[in-house]
Amino acid sequence: MGLLGTLLTFPVSGPILTAKATINTIVREAERQLYDEAAIHGQLEQAERARRAGEMSEAEFADAEEVLLQRLVDARRWRLEKAQDSGDGT
Repeated sequence: MGLLGTLLTFPVSGPILTAKATINTIVREAERQLYDEAAIHGQLEQAERARRAGEMSEAEFADAEEVLLQRLVDARRWRLEKAQDSGDGT
């Protein structure tokens, strides 16, 4: 497109590129938080403490544990896929 084309389209493309970069940053941060294995382990420990203290029934604990363990599996799969994508040079 060249410099002139870039300058002429910047009033439209500038905000679009900025929005796209912002969205990508938000998605990366959301994925990082969702797939943070340390946070998932912490939530498992918190659920276990709540069960021991009687604040959570066995059934509630089993449900929470199932969800958190699936998140842990998903987090590990996500990390492996991300590592493979990085290794592909993309």
